[in-house]
Amino acid sequence: MMESASKYLSLVALLVGLALVWLRPGQEDLLKVDTVISSLLKYEAKYVEENQPRIAVGYGACKDLFVTGSHMLANVSFPANPDNFMGVGDEDQLVRMYGFFFKAGAAAERFVHGQELWKELLETGLKDTEHRWGLGGNAPVMAARFAREGAKVLLGAKLSPGLAEWLPEGVEVAGGDIESDDVHLIMEYKRNEEWDGVVSPRANRFIIHHDLNNPMVSSLEQFRQALPLFNPQLLVVGGLQMMDNFPFREGERLERILLIRDQMVAMDQDTRVHFEMASFVDESLLAELTEHIIPQADSLGMNEQELPNLHSLLTKGEVTTMADSNPRIAEVLDQMREVYSILSVAKGTNRPVTRIHLHTLAYQAILTAKGSPWKNTGAAAVKSSLTAHRHVCADKEVKPEKSFLIMDDSFSTSKEGGRRVPFINTRPLTCWEEEDLGVNICIAPVLVCAQAVQTAGGGDNISAAGLVVQI
Repeated sequence: MMESASKYLSLVALLVGLALVWLRPGQEDLLKVDTVISSLLKYEAKYVEENQPRIAVGYGACKDLFVTGSHMLANVSFPANPDNFMGVGDEDQLVRMYGFFFKAGAAAERFVHGQELWKELLETGLKDTEHRWGLGGNAPVMAARFAREGAKVLLGAKLSPGLAEWLPEGVEVAGGDIESDDVHLIMEYKRNEEWDGVVSPRANRFIIHHDLNNPMVSSLEQFRQALPLFNPQLLVVGGLQMMDNFPFREGERLERILLIRDQMVAMDQDTRVHFEMASFVDESLLAELTEHIIPQADSLGMNEQELPNLHSLLTKGEVTTMADSNPRIAEVLDQMREVYSILSVAKGTNRPVTRIHLHTLAYQAILTAKGSPWKNTGAAAVKSSLTAHRHVCADKEVKPEKSFLIMDDSFSTSKEGGRRVPFINTRPLTCWEEEDLGVNICIAPVLVCAQAVQTAGGGDNISAAGLVVQI
C-alpha cells in the first residue's frame, strides 16, 4: 500500500517537473491571461443589471464607413514631415496628419473642409474591397450598448429610415427624419502595421468627416420635448466634437452650446448627467465646453488622449497636441485627482463632478466620490474592461488565445508618495479609498484584443457598459 502511494507521488512529481520544463514563456503568458479572464468573468456575473434603467442619450448620428488606412494611402510614402492640423484642407495635410497619429498609435478625428475633396475621399474609400458600413456617432453607439445591457433608451438624433433600422430594440428616437445621413470615414490600422519602416504601436483609427447635420445638433429641440415624458435616470451628452472646425456663423456655435447647457440644467437633481469627451483640437471649442457643459455634468468619460487635454486646459489654459497612447497609471491617477479637485467644487448652479471614468488600451480607471449615488464602481471597471475586448475583437466570448495584457506587474498610486500595488492574476480588480480627497478608485486590466476587428466606437461601448451598472 505504502509502496503504491510512493510510486503514485513519484509519478505526479515527474509530471509536474516535465510540465515546468516544457512550459514555454508563451504558455505561461496564456495561463496568466486565462486566470485573469476567469477572475473577471466571475466578478462580472455577480453584477447583472435587472432593473431596466431609463437612459437618454444625445446627440446626432451617422453612418460609419470602415476602410483600411493602407488602401486610402496606397502608393503614398510615409510623410517626411508628419504634423497635426486643425482640419483636413488638402490631401497633403491628410497624409501628414495620418502619419503623425499612425506613428504614435493615437486616435484622432478631423473635419474635411472641401466638399470636392470629401467626395474624392469617399469614392476612394468605397473602392476598398474590405470596406464595411456600421452604425456611427457617439450617441447611437452608446444607445445601442445601453439597450443591449437591458436599459430603456431615448436617443436624440436625426436619422434616415434606413439608419434607424440598424438600432436594436429598446431604443426610442426623438429628433426627426432626414433623407441623407452624415458619413464618417474610419481609416483603420492594425497593431504593428508597417508603413515605410514606421510601425504602429497599437491598433487604432483616424476619422474624417464632412458632417452637415451633427455640428448643428439638429435633434436638440425634439429631444428636449421628449425628455420630460421619458423621465430618464441618466442623461448622456456626447457627439459635441462634431462642432470642431465646422464653419459656423459668428456666435452660432455658442448659441447651440448654451441650449445644450440649458437642457442639462433643466434635469431634475435625481437625474444624473454624464458628458462623454472626444477628440477636440479647437481650443476655443473645448474652452466653451469647459465653461458651459462640463460644469453641468456629474460624470465624465474620456480616453488617454482626452484626459491630458482636459487637465491641461483646466490647469494651464491650453490644449495638448498629443499624449502618450499607453500612459503609466500613476500619471493618469494624478491627473484624475487634479481634475476632480477642480470640478467637484460646488459653484452656483453647477453640478459638482462625482465620477470620472478613464478608458485606456491597458486598463480601466474609475474614480467616484464617497457617498455619491454611483454604485458598483468595481463592477463598472470590470464590465468596461470586458466590453473593450468584446467590442474590438467583435466576439462575445473572451478567449485567452485572442488576448494579451500590457498592464504592468505592479503600479504606483501616485508619482509622488504613492504606494506600490502588485498585479494579482486571481484578483485583477484593485479598489481603494482615499480619505483626503473623499473618493473611491478602482483599476481593472484590459484584455487587449490580439486580433482587432474594429477600434472605432470602442470608447462609447466601454463608457456605456460602465455607466449601466452604476445607475
